[in-house]
Amino acid sequence: MSHALFALLSDLEAAKIHFTLGRHRPDSILVSLTLVGERVEADVFADGHMEVSRFKGNEDIVGDSELVSELIKKNLE
Repeated sequence: MSHALFALLSDLEAAKIHFTLGRHRPDSILVSLTLVGERVEADVFADGHMEVSRFKGNEDIVGDSELVSELIKKNLE
């Protein structure tokens, strides 16, 4: 039987959905994908269960380099 992580990656590849893998927690692998109007983060655990977060937006331009600088400064505090 295939692990849920490999099944998910195969499904994403078959659908030609770009994804990245990350490891930000010691107990899971993070699969991040970006679709039109949303970003999805799926944490896949060793036992095969997933915790999925979905972030929706309209992709409007909301600022420029000043906004990036402001966000960086705000997160330094």
